Amino acid sequence: MAVLLTVPMASADPVDDTLILNGETEMVTRTAAPDHVSDAMDEVLSGWHFRGTETRAMQADDFDNPGMIFVEKAEDTWNAVDGSEGESCASCHGASDQMAGVRPTYPKWNEEAGEVRTLEMQVNDCRTNRMGAEEWKYTGADMVNMTALLASVSRGMPVDVAIDGPAQSTWEQGKELYYTRFGQLELSCANCHEDNYGNMIRADHLSQGQINGFPVYRLKNTKLNAAHSRFKGCIRDTRAETYNPGSEEFIALELYVASRGNGLSVEGPAVRN
Repeated sequence: MAVLLTVPMASADPVDDTLILNGETEMVTRTAAPDHVSDAMDEVLSGWHFRGTETRAMQADDFDNPGMIFVEKAEDTWNAVDGSEGESCASCHGASDQMAGVRPTYPKWNEEAGEVRTLEMQVNDCRTNRMGAEEWKYTGADMVNMTALLASVSRGMPVDVAIDGPAQSTWEQGKELYYTRFGQLELSCANCHEDNYGNMIRADHLSQGQINGFPVYRLKNTKLNAAHSRFKGCIRDTRAETYNPGSEEFIALELYVASRGNGLSVEGPAVRN
């Protein structure tokens, strides 16, 4: 663990605070670990607990959360006709809030397609096969805005990703990737987010790497960021060749990482550093 040997680290416990969205909805940001990760940790914690006072407050109020600007853009897209079939998202699904409960279950097994699908994959399937519209770039602005909208209408609902049945082999692949050391620094996801969460590394507070808040608005790059973009950045930071967003590897990793947060509230769009 070369980086952990060369970079000063100090302990800094996660903040003991309660996230109440818009002064009304209390979010579950810490809860007992799901059975399938209980051998590694007793409790799962949202990344919200590892951010500073101002950042936590920013997420708690939609008027202050910069990610909500992109949700509003996606709302316009939701109602706009696109493609050769003359359809909009609303044509089939109704108002966007009718999609409450969708985000918490993704990634999930799609029986008809015979594969695990992320929400991005399902959105593109709807666009190409039902709307006759062009596929969106996996982590492009249109896609990340839309997934933020779909997350926003499920805020407060518990993540409930299924990992049994036909999805299990993909989940196992994701678990293997989570514990695989990458790059010149020979670091795995677990080295930071399981072994060292709560520690400070340089000026950053290591979280458990939960993705219940994605897409997230990052103050670092002032835009919404997809989970696969963060995966790509993490592997790149180990000085390794990384996978592409939407790749088989990242789909599997997303399923595994999402399942580690089962029971936490959907928060997207969350605000992070």
